Amino acid sequence: MANILVTGGAGYIGAHTVRALLARGDHAVIYDTLATSKAETIGKLEREGAVTFVQGDISDTARLDQVFATHPIDAVIHFAAWKNAGESMLKPAKYFENNVAGTNRLLDSIQRAGVRRIVFSGSCSVYGTPARLPVDESFPLGPESVYAHTKLMCEQVMDWFDRRHSVRYVSLRYFNAAGASADGLIGEEPAQSANLIPVVMEATLGRRPKIQVFGDDYPTPDGTCIRDYIHVSDLADAHVRALDFMAREDRSDIVNVGTGEGTSVKQIIDVTERVSRRTVPAEIVGRRAGDPVAIYADNTKARTVLGWAPQYGLEAIIAHAWNWHKSIG
Repeated sequence: MANILVTGGAGYIGAHTVRALLARGDHAVIYDTLATSKAETIGKLEREGAVTFVQGDISDTARLDQVFATHPIDAVIHFAAWKNAGESMLKPAKYFENNVAGTNRLLDSIQRAGVRRIVFSGSCSVYGTPARLPVDESFPLGPESVYAHTKLMCEQVMDWFDRRHSVRYVSLRYFNAAGASADGLIGEEPAQSANLIPVVMEATLGRRPKIQVFGDDYPTPDGTCIRDYIHVSDLADAHVRALDFMAREDRSDIVNVGTGEGTSVKQIIDVTERVSRRTVPAEIVGRRAGDPVAIYADNTKARTVLGWAPQYGLEAIIAHAWNWHKSIG
């Protein structure tokens, strides 16, 4: 049984990853402020396996040092970050302080404690608008928001901790996490998300106004933007595999995690209508500044380096999300 510190472990992706750790018999130490997550999620996870919860902020070095002194941590999975790209453009200091300075403090505590492995919650946003598709890890980097730039800066900080202190890292550059656990235990809290699928679910259930489709005149098959939607449970599996990779190979790497398939906004709406047997209230509005036309992953490296492959398709993503949102009404 490994002892894994999971920062932000009560959040959407973090909680699913904790479940994946517990399913294989690991002990999870969840370190979370609960600023954007719920305490009841901790209770659900505690009933699943060996969980210890510590409420704290990654900016609190003394608190972090105490956690490492109290628990024999074998590795860290780091989710704790602000992640609203739009807000980051209005409040850059908030994002640089928490995402970059906070990660630096965490890494400093990690290396002092003698821990040598960290999985980082990266983002495909570091690529900006790609010149061609699909996107692989060798693509030029061009972050177009403060949020995206903080993710790139964290990778650069981790690289130096690797060089100077042998702290190995895997940065998983996510595409669009979506869905909920197949058994309906945990999912994405709509109040904390501006992501497309939760917005579509809540609008379909009549809990929010009709959704706005930002442009239907893009050079795509149906005129709407295309993204790569990956089931959150598949994403959780990638984190567990990244831990095993570092234990086996003793080196760092950067890996895209996506399905390798693009899905348009209109396709999301169409599948939701089919799964829910309801009409999704929507209106076409003008394009939104900063939206790439299309982006989806080349996941060859994830398959070869991590031995990972997505298990869920779009239909399952929508069905699991729909069941979750209905259950929390």
